[in-house]
Amino acid sequence: MRIKCRKSTLNSGLAIVSKAVSTKTTSPILECVLLQAMGGELRLIANNLELGIETVIEATILEEGQVALEAKLFMDIIRSLPDSEVDLETSSDIRVEIHCEKARFTIPCRNGDEFSLLPDIEKEKSIQISQLALRDVIRQTIFSISDNENAKMMTGVSFEVKDDQLIVITLDGHRISRRKIALRGINPDVNVVVPGKTLQELSKIINGGADDLVDIYFSDQHLQFEYDQTRVVSRLLEGEYFKIATMMSMGHSLKVTANKKELMGIIDRARLLIQETDKKPIVVSVKNDDNLYVRLDTNLGSMKEEMEITKEGDEIIIGLNPKFIMDALRVIDDDDVSIYMSDSKNPCMIKNENEDYVYIILPITINTDIYNN
Repeated sequence: MRIKCRKSTLNSGLAIVSKAVSTKTTSPILECVLLQAMGGELRLIANNLELGIETVIEATILEEGQVALEAKLFMDIIRSLPDSEVDLETSSDIRVEIHCEKARFTIPCRNGDEFSLLPDIEKEKSIQISQLALRDVIRQTIFSISDNENAKMMTGVSFEVKDDQLIVITLDGHRISRRKIALRGINPDVNVVVPGKTLQELSKIINGGADDLVDIYFSDQHLQFEYDQTRVVSRLLEGEYFKIATMMSMGHSLKVTANKKELMGIIDRARLLIQETDKKPIVVSVKNDDNLYVRLDTNLGSMKEEMEITKEGDEIIIGLNPKFIMDALRVIDDDDVSIYMSDSKNPCMIKNENEDYVYIILPITINTDIYNN
């Protein structure tokens, strides 16, 4: 095999597929990236058997073939080269020579036949959305997945297509995030659970706008994202996702509308007094006046602050995890947010009027009598 390719083009392609390179494995081939020069195209492929990515980049194919290279070493070399043309040639079955201007490298390689190619995915069920919308919906939900591998379904993201809408849900046992977006045309009903890691890596490599489209294909065991010259294939998680309909339809006795930026500022200041091991909640109080009161007491000190709000309903005192509130507020694009509550023992809900986004946060138990004055 022999190819010539611009360093910048090769570097960009490697940055895309590297998200699927395995870093912890007993199988060396999973730490490799496959270079496949065939049919006038250079295809880069990485596959850790849970997530696979392939992308096609522009190159001059002087001799067809394929070779697997240790990804980290190869990427480090390409990254270090001058911004010029790279000449890559297999000198034997176990060596590859890399030339760029005056730089010369010879590194080991593996037979490309050892590499596991990405599976071919059936294309009977599919939807199409913009890259911008997909990236946003991931950003607005991914923060509330669990990292506990013993609770496998909580590490996943529910993708449901229903009534020509994509409904994305994540939860970690303490909070729930749901985001809905309208889809174009007529779409099949789908209900699958995608590994959260897949979407985290995908969000790093899609960078198009509202006019750049992604086709998403669903099969029994896999999900495929296809855009530009890139294909991302992921295994699905097996099992049924959690039922959250009751939580989504719960009532409330208080609605608070607050300026998002001002509320974030108060919570951010309160967090200055919280240490990593501290599990102290912030205490949110709404009384008969048009103010929301925030209080926090820790070993480092205490703080009190208030802000003007619009309120409809009863008084309340509730303890909440400040990080969970900030995570939700940070991904909401509206200037004002509406928060719905019923009492100190039931979840609070942040949502907009159309329920395009809904964030549910479970409260932390507090002695409300202490904060009544």
